[in-house]
Amino acid sequence: MRARHELRVVSVYEGFFSGGARIVHSDIVLGLREGGQHHQVLSLYGEVHREATRQRMEDDACYRALTASGVGVTSLGRTFFGTGVSADFTGPELAETARAMAGADVILSLKEQPLALLNQAGLPRRPVVVCLHRSDPENQGRALDDLKAAIADGTVAACVCCAESTRAAYRAAGIPAELLHVIPNGVDLFRFRPDAARRVGLRTELGIPAAAPVVVFAARYDAMKNVPLLLSAARAWLARVPDGQVLMCGAGMTEANPGLTADIGAAFGPEQGRLADRLRLLGVRRDMETLYAASDVVALTSSWGEAAPLCLIEGMMCGAVPVATDVGDSAAIVAGHGLVTPPDPEAIAEAWSEAVGRREALAPSFAANRERFSRTRMIASYAALLERVHTGAATRRTSPEPF
Repeated sequence: MRARHELRVVSVYEGFFSGGARIVHSDIVLGLREGGQHHQVLSLYGEVHREATRQRMEDDACYRALTASGVGVTSLGRTFFGTGVSADFTGPELAETARAMAGADVILSLKEQPLALLNQAGLPRRPVVVCLHRSDPENQGRALDDLKAAIADGTVAACVCCAESTRAAYRAAGIPAELLHVIPNGVDLFRFRPDAARRVGLRTELGIPAAAPVVVFAARYDAMKNVPLLLSAARAWLARVPDGQVLMCGAGMTEANPGLTADIGAAFGPEQGRLADRLRLLGVRRDMETLYAASDVVALTSSWGEAAPLCLIEGMMCGAVPVATDVGDSAAIVAGHGLVTPPDPEAIAEAWSEAVGRREALAPSFAANRERFSRTRMIASYAALLERVHTGAATRRTSPEPF
């Protein structure tokens, strides 16, 4: 009996930097590899400067997890300074890309940005699956045009949408409906779960009393996250909840970011000295399961772009009540488990207090719906789609030309 073919997949990243899409995709790669596929990763950038933070590929948690599990990761060695992906690729860069693609059956593109590279003439023809993680396709520079060009060229075999809002937005932007497949985000349910020991441990580390209500905001410092709205809500909430604490973590969430410190000053004004000592800036953390387990509320104040925010799912699975603005699939994720708010600081602060009070009552709904947010379900869906894409491409290659 002939041995079953081991599917060979190359993922192309724009770069390694803090963000939910990279976390989800890297976890998918690890899960697919555990299931028997062979995976490699090619990154356009080896170093990224964004969110007021220098982020080297080798320092990134996703990079370390991939390489520790035996996934080969290479880079074109570029440095990103916030100017977008250039289409001017050098001969050595194209040769490195061609070598990576030549050994693959299928290419996974993490979002549309790598298509600026994959659309270059002369590269091996391989079916490309584009993973879409936003709900604003027309707000990402040239990326939508690159996606449409790759579809017109026949390069793109499928697009994975992490949310229904993503599918709707890309269909409205002109992407053929038959290419758009929804696979909702999922998380490792063993890692992300309520944990009393983690809760006590982090609160002890940060000097937070056991009974103090805690709100966590996990996001990179980006305009779409609407950090000024979060800070205005934090000021209102901390003023009315004397023992409340707000934890801010993610790229750029440190005192070293002048934009953030200016936002804090603008939001808190003369009350900064009295209230802001209960606003903790924690930067990038690699123990998010601990931060969520130690919190009572996970907050999201984004204005646009979100699809299926990972922070809401991870926080909820750890027992934190999600409170979010109505963007992307946030309302659908939160339904029955938390609260949706208008983009108003006072309304958000009130919702945080309501969520703290309802946390224990909502716990059974979190437990009953864990399978819906399962990493296992997500990875199985990706595996099935990749196999279908590969089988379809192989069938087309072996089919005789019509007379």
